[in-house]
Amino acid sequence: MNTDNLLDEPCPIARSLTLVGDAWSMLILRDAHAGITRFDDFRKSLGIAPTMLTRRLATLTEEGLLEKRRYQERPPRDEYVLTLAGQDFLPVLFMIGGWGRKHRGGGKLTRFLDAEMGTDIEPVAVDNITGAKIGTRAIRIIKP
Repeated sequence: MNTDNLLDEPCPIARSLTLVGDAWSMLILRDAHAGITRFDDFRKSLGIAPTMLTRRLATLTEEGLLEKRRYQERPPRDEYVLTLAGQDFLPVLFMIGGWGRKHRGGGKLTRFLDAEMGTDIEPVAVDNITGAKIGTRAIRIIKP
């Protein structure tokens, strides 16, 4: 599927999926939120081919979700740290994880805990204006 033409779509979901709509990009962002910043550590964690990882890191950097920082000059080594946009993606990852736990659960699953309370995180999407849980009220889509 050619997603290049989705960049001009008025729908923010379509635009966003052109950037983070593949599993590798989302898993890189998941690992970045867990504190991984270096190429080799991403590669080991994900079991991803180096060429694929290079492409995904370049795209996430170009699109402003990660920032490339030099941490060693000789030999030159860079790390990838989350930008504000990358940090803002964490709730999206947790909502996907919550959906997966509910509809793709079974067997051993990774747990995500609140570091202070030690309790499992149970994500819920709430409309900031009405306070209603998203999915409990009818929606309308208005195209420009």
